[in-house]
Amino acid sequence: MPLSIKKLTNGISLVNKKYKKNELYHYFSEPNNVILVPVFKNKFILVKQKREPINKKNFEFPMGWIDKGEAPITASKRELVEETGYKSITKPKKLFQFYPDPGRNSRCCFCFYSKNLKKIKKPEKNITIFFKSKKQIINLIKSKKFNNSSHIAAFYYFISRD
Repeated sequence: MPLSIKKLTNGISLVNKKYKKNELYHYFSEPNNVILVPVFKNKFILVKQKREPINKKNFEFPMGWIDKGEAPITASKRELVEETGYKSITKPKKLFQFYPDPGRNSRCCFCFYSKNLKKIKKPEKNITIFFKSKKQIINLIKSKKFNNSSHIAAFYYFISRD
């Protein structure tokens, strides 16, 4: 069996790939995603929502899958509006891109930021937004309340460029 792909749900598949003579390598295939670091009046906008795998509410930046045929920058603007109700007035700037878990997942994460935002609607249902300073986010990381490694990477990359 050189390769088998089992669709688990819309967009997510389990790939079983021949690795060695009698071994398979298992990994997930899912759409690439975006993270947008939004800054409004010198505060970061965070979303707080429940993450089922850890059974906790977690602070994060707006993030989501890139739809088929959609450009990463377009997805970042869409996710910002959907999750926070804020719109980026100017084109978000790209920070970097990386593979968050290349040993178990083929997805790539594209990170952007925007400092020119305008509130245009309410945030998505079941999401609460917060305005936090750099120091407050560092404390949230230390207290394991902002604990998604991709978001931590985006945050530290963003603040390191100042």
